[in-house]
This record gives sequence, C-alpha cells and structure tokens, in this order.
Amino acid sequence: MFNYSDVAIKLIIGFIFMTLLINFTGKGNLAPTSAIDQVQNYVLGGIIGGVIYNSDITVIQFLIVLLIWSLLILVMRYLKIHVRPIGKMIDGGPITIVRNGKLLVHNCLKANLSAKEIDFKLRTAGVYTLDEVKRAIVEQNGSVTILRRGEGSIRYPIIVDGQIDQDVLELMDHDENWLMAELEKQGVTNIRDVYMAKYEDHVLKVTRYAHQ
Repeated sequence: MFNYSDVAIKLIIGFIFMTLLINFTGKGNLAPTSAIDQVQNYVLGGIIGGVIYNSDITVIQFLIVLLIWSLLILVMRYLKIHVRPIGKMIDGGPITIVRNGKLLVHNCLKANLSAKEIDFKLRTAGVYTLDEVKRAIVEQNGSVTILRRGEGSIRYPIIVDGQIDQDVLELMDHDENWLMAELEKQGVTNIRDVYMAKYEDHVLKVTRYAHQ
C-alpha cells in the first residue's frame, strides 16, 4: 500500500539535505563548472528520487545513505581546494589548443577532442581562420576561450587557494623566482596566505585570506 506519510518525510529530509549541502559546498554547484560537480548533483538527485517511492528502504537507511554521500562530497571538496594534485586530477585545468595560429594536436588529444569537435567549437566562437587566433583555451567546463591577435592577453590566476598554478606561470613565460620576488614587493612571504593572485596590466594583484 502506498504510504504518503513515508514519501512526505523522505521528501522533507531530501530537501533539507540538498539545501544544507549546497550551502556547505557553495552556490556554484547549482551551475556546475566541472564534470565532478555535475556528477555530485546527479547522484544526489538519483539517491533522493530512487528512494522516495521505494517503501522497502526505511527513513533511517535513507538518512545513512545521504550522510555517506554528503561526507564523500565534503571530503572531496576539501581535497580539491587544499591538495592541488588531487584538485587537478578531479577537475582538470585549462588546456591551450591553439597558439599563435597553430593548432596543437597533442593538446587537442589531451582534451579528448576530435578534429571535428575542435572545428565546431572554433566556429561556434566565430573563428573561421586559425591565423587570427593568438590563443584558444579549452576551459574546465568544456567551453573555449578565444584570444584574437591584438586583444591583449588571457588572464588566469597564478595563485589559487594558496597554491601556485605552474601551468599559468609557464603560459606567462615566468618562473617561481619571479613570482616570489613580486610577492615580496607586496609584503607576502608565504604562498599559503594568498587566496588569489592575478597578473593584470603588468601588475600582480594579490588578494589575501585576511586583509592586513
């Protein structure tokens, strides 16, 4: 026999868990920026949707499953932010597919993009001739950022969550010695004190965790 009270309780619990989880992990998960964010949302929705109408699964069992999944998401998110190798493995990073009008086949294959997909993405961005592209970069969510010749430079954070992005330094043709010298000019001696640092208009703009 269909039990409306059981369904109502599970719905309320599911709603509360989703609300709490979104608040704990950040509003950005509503609009996922990476594949792992989408997986988190899909699985959580599947758990709630699959359990609500199944009377064989008790409310306590439902709570335990939600707690396990929520704990897994929170641990994964912590590791993504504080352990850069794990974060890069989970989310990946921007990949340059065109540099100075030349298509970088190795990077295209690294991004798991076929020639047909690359052509489609470039055409969608309004690019019909590679010669006009200074740099094209595939972002973490699969979108393509295009920088045409004469448009300046694409700006990515050099430091994110207290960790140096070596790929960005390489993209800028700089090294850690240059970065540390720039940080020292602003009184920063520890990378972990930096929430975000971007190089804009020939100036390293640093945002710390605690403003001093």
